[in-house]
Amino acid sequence: MRDTIVVLNAGSSSIKFSIFGLADQELDLLLRGQIEGLYTEARFVAKDANGALVSERTWDAESPPGHEGALDHLIGYLRYKLADDRLVGVGHRVVHGGLDFTEPVVVGPEILGYLEGFVPLFPLHLPHNLTPVRRLLDRLPEVPQVACFDTSFHRTSPPISRLYALPLEYAEAGVIRYGFHGLSYEYIASVLGRFDRRAAEGRAVVCHLGNGVSACALQGCRSMASTMGFTGVEGLPMGTRSGTLDPGVLLYLMDQRGMDARAIERLIYKESGLLGVSGVSSDMRTLLASEEPRAQLAVELFVYRIGRELGSLAAALGGLDALVFTAGIGEHSAEIRERICRSAAWLGVEVDPAANVAGGPRITSLTSRVSAWVIPTNEELMIARHTRRLIEQTN
Repeated sequence: MRDTIVVLNAGSSSIKFSIFGLADQELDLLLRGQIEGLYTEARFVAKDANGALVSERTWDAESPPGHEGALDHLIGYLRYKLADDRLVGVGHRVVHGGLDFTEPVVVGPEILGYLEGFVPLFPLHLPHNLTPVRRLLDRLPEVPQVACFDTSFHRTSPPISRLYALPLEYAEAGVIRYGFHGLSYEYIASVLGRFDRRAAEGRAVVCHLGNGVSACALQGCRSMASTMGFTGVEGLPMGTRSGTLDPGVLLYLMDQRGMDARAIERLIYKESGLLGVSGVSSDMRTLLASEEPRAQLAVELFVYRIGRELGSLAAALGGLDALVFTAGIGEHSAEIRERICRSAAWLGVEVDPAANVAGGPRITSLTSRVSAWVIPTNEELMIARHTRRLIEQTN
C-alpha cells in the first residue's frame, strides 16, 4: 500500500488538486487536475503526471456545484482513486497567516476558527481557501490537514520593510506589509542554487508573472522585500487587479463617484489591471496578439511598472546579481521577458534573444553582469513537502 498526500488550492471559482506518492525521500506526482467554473459551467479534469487525460466531468450551467458540491465530487473521486493507497495528509494553500503563523501548521477545529479571524484581511480569497479544510474535517476527520501560508516566506524581511507610515497602533493591529506568492518564491529559492550558485548566495529578484503578479527581492534566498503589501492588490498591475493606487484615488471614487467599499473592491480586484486598461482581456496572450491600441497600452504599462519596481527592489538589495522569471507569463512569454530585460539593461542585464526564445533556462549572455533565468515554479510540490514534514514530525 502506497502512502499519498493530496494538495488542494481552492480559489474563488476553481479548486486545483494534486496527488503525490511518497517514495523514500521523494515526492512523485501521480495526478493533478481542477474543477473550474464552480458557479457557471463547471468542468472537472484530472490528468496523470504526463498530462494525459484520466477523467473529466461537466455540470450544467443551471445547476453548478459551487464549492461544496465540487468538494463532495472531488472527495468521492479521491476515495475511488486512492482506494488501494493510504492518504496520510492533505496540504492546503492558505493565502494569509496573519502575524501569528510564520510557518505551516496542522489544522484542527481550533486553528481553523483562528484562521477564520483573518478573513477581513483577505476577504476575496481566504474564505475559499478555508472551505475545503472545514469540509474535510467533517468528511475525513482522521486525515491530518496542513495549512501552508503565502505570507510565511516573507517574515524574514526586515521589520522596517513591513511598515506603512501610519500611526504605529495600526501596525500593532496587523496593518503591515505581508507580501504574498510566498509558496512560489519559496520553491524558487529552494532550487535557485541548481541554476546559479552566485544568485542563490547573493542578490536576486524573482518576478512571479501570472494572473496575479508580484516581484520579490531575495538575499541569500531569503525574502527581503516584496511588491505586494497588506493585500494581494498592492504592487504591480495584474490580470484584473489594479496594483498600487494613490489612496487619494479611493477617496475621490467615494466622494465624487459615490462608490461604496464593495464597488471599489470590485473595481480594483476584478475590473482593473490588464483587463481594465485594455478593455479587451486579462490574458497576456490575447493582448500580445491584439492590434487594439489599448491592448498595446496595457502591455506597455505592465512592462514599465515591472521595470520601475525592479529598480526599487534592486535598491533594497543594494545591487543585483540575478533576475528570475516564473509563473504563467514569466515562464511562457518570451516577448514580455525580453522587454523587461531590455528595460533593465541599466542594471547590467544583457538578454540573449535566441536563448530567451528557446525558453532558457538562462536567457542572458555569458558576459551579462546580471544573469536572468526562466525557472518554472511548483507551489503544489512545496505544499506537499511541508505537509509530509509536519506529518512525520507529529507521528
